[in-house]
Amino acid sequence: MDNEDAVQVWLVERTYSDDEQNLIILTYATPDGSQYFRKERALTSSADVRETTAAVDADPANLGRVDEPALREQYATEARRMAAEHEPDDAI
Repeated sequence: MDNEDAVQVWLVERTYSDDEQNLIILTYATPDGSQYFRKERALTSSADVRETTAAVDADPANLGRVDEPALREQYATEARRMAAEHEPDDAI
């Protein structure tokens, strides 16, 4: 991916998978809430420490559309809040 094409998305949700033990699902979204990027992270041990950043740059081909208006507004509100309160590389 060329960095010029990357889309900056902000952390809007962190959930734990019901299906798989030790799986964290990070959801990032565009500031308008119209697109999202999911990142799954398996924790292999208690010593497995990886930072979660406030924002990531995502390949546009890996973004999904948010069609539900209420969810789009929720993501937009949270993405804008994160962008206002944090630098993209801040550990969250």
